[in-house]
Amino acid sequence: MKLTILGCYAATPRTITNPTSQLLEIKNRMFLIDCGEGTQVQLRKNKIKFSKINQVFISHLHGDHFFGLIGLISTFSLLGRTTDLHIYGPKGIKEIVILQLRLSNSWTNYGLFFHELESNESVVVFEDDKVLVTTIPLKHRVYTNGFLFQEKVGERKLNMDAVLNYEIESCYYQKIKNGKDITLEDGRVIPNAELTFDPIQPKSYAFCSDTVYHEAILPIIENVDVLYHESTFLESEQSLAERTLHSTAKEAARIALKANAKQLILGHYSTRYDSINLFKDEAQAVFSEVLLAEDGATFEL
Repeated sequence: MKLTILGCYAATPRTITNPTSQLLEIKNRMFLIDCGEGTQVQLRKNKIKFSKINQVFISHLHGDHFFGLIGLISTFSLLGRTTDLHIYGPKGIKEIVILQLRLSNSWTNYGLFFHELESNESVVVFEDDKVLVTTIPLKHRVYTNGFLFQEKVGERKLNMDAVLNYEIESCYYQKIKNGKDITLEDGRVIPNAELTFDPIQPKSYAFCSDTVYHEAILPIIENVDVLYHESTFLESEQSLAERTLHSTAKEAARIALKANAKQLILGHYSTRYDSINLFKDEAQAVFSEVLLAEDGATFEL
């Protein structure tokens, strides 16, 4: 997995910071997570071939998380896109986008599919042979979901020394990687464990955007490899966090600790603070493995 932070600040774009958007790459798939204003500019700055984005996940309908979507959709049309685009987001996202397209007479020349969400339970929203994506119901001022991205267990790895030792023909390699035993011409059955190594351990990434401290998500994100959790405020603004249904850096760290996450990435910072290092300092008092999201940063998960 590779995560690129396109924007990680709260509320409004500035000349030096951008609102929330992330690009997650998993096994040659590119998932766009939220699409704040300026997302397509950030994609270009980071030299990302965004024509490969086929799924967009929108956490909620506050502008700093989706105002860049209509621009991206329009740019795809101008670039001659023909591949379908799937958008997963709260009920209402289709109405907003279609209204803009209709009033501007700017219909897409590619398939545009909306998967509107309204369940308060965790549900599967995307699945193929490599990746599973489920929602993480959050608690904010409007209906909001985070998203859990999980790699599926991959193929077993060939132990070529053993395979060549038994003089197994290459036409059987895929069968072996699929976990099957092999019967030789002399009738001997070679167990798959002798011919392969275990596959690479699958990884998981949880994106938790705007939310108040909410322990109900813990069973969903338990043992996650990497947790991104909003940290709009520091503990000194705890009362403001509660009133606006946001979290502090300390609260994000408490969620990471209780979820037994391996690593925590903080983001969605309020611009009232002079340094984002203050968020890391506060979180590390609770949970040691803390990273800071910054516009343009990449993480190999």
